[in-house]
Amino acid sequence: MDPSLPPLPTFEDVTAAAGRLEGIAHRTPVHRSRTLDARTDATVFVKCENFQRAGAFKFRGAYNALALLTPEERARGVLTYSSGNHAQALSLAGSLVGVAVTVVMPDNAPAVKRRATEGYGGTIVSYDPSRERREEIGRRLARERGLVLIPPYDHAGVIAGQGTAALELFDEVGPLDLLLVCCGGGGLLSGCALAAAGVSPACRVIGVEPAAADDATRSFRTGVLQTVDNPRTIADGARTPSLGRLTFPLVMAHVADMVTVSERGIVDAMRFLWERMKLVVEPTGALATAALLEGAVSGAGRRVGVVVSGGNVDLAEAGAWFAAGPPEPAR
Repeated sequence: MDPSLPPLPTFEDVTAAAGRLEGIAHRTPVHRSRTLDARTDATVFVKCENFQRAGAFKFRGAYNALALLTPEERARGVLTYSSGNHAQALSLAGSLVGVAVTVVMPDNAPAVKRRATEGYGGTIVSYDPSRERREEIGRRLARERGLVLIPPYDHAGVIAGQGTAALELFDEVGPLDLLLVCCGGGGLLSGCALAAAGVSPACRVIGVEPAAADDATRSFRTGVLQTVDNPRTIADGARTPSLGRLTFPLVMAHVADMVTVSERGIVDAMRFLWERMKLVVEPTGALATAALLEGAVSGAGRRVGVVVSGGNVDLAEAGAWFAAGPPEPAR
């Protein structure tokens, strides 16, 4: 373990976060589908974080991170970098607790996420992801402006907060054989794996990425942190360059496997969730479902939890994907 790392979050941190979020975050519903069960030969429980405040699981970690700040840190304000969901979540959480939020956001972020971030009171600083790295911009601005940096996934308070989604799922449906979770930077996956280890230790937690943004899968397979540069995938929440200093060791310690899905599989999973389950889900939110439907993971004869991570999607883009399908990544 790197001695320069802060302490990794634990299951106890997840349960403490659940206490802070009680009455603040939505306890999101768990949906079932006989058609999904039949197509996968599994008993599938879909945790609908698209119904969370700000439209995604990110509110859990954002609020928990702000709740852990000292009064002096709250007065300084916070900064993050995000393609949209963490930006919205932190801006909303900041408005609830009286903390000013600045967000470094790529200029190609979905318009619906930019509008929501500004609507919640966040101040956006745009950048070109093909020319600049958001982490470098974020660190520089935080230093220059005296802001507290709260990254979107590589933060103990954020990770613990995200894990409360799985904690609720297990509380409602009991032990599971498999839990499928999307993976960008690994905050949700790490937190959910901590929750599973604490309450359903026999459950195999599996992370799911787009094949076009497979850095975490390659990291898991090799045991060496891998990166990806501005990957061409419709799953904007998975365009992160790599797992983090905290999430990488947590994934290695608590996640059973990593798999990838195609861009076509993401759209097909979105279509299924929209048409058959009446769930408006964004591409990243459909990753875990895609792993089941595309056969990257077999759920046959098992009790399977699927985390639908968010529903903040540009409707015009979704219509185009459903009509024609997304472009496959360049080879």
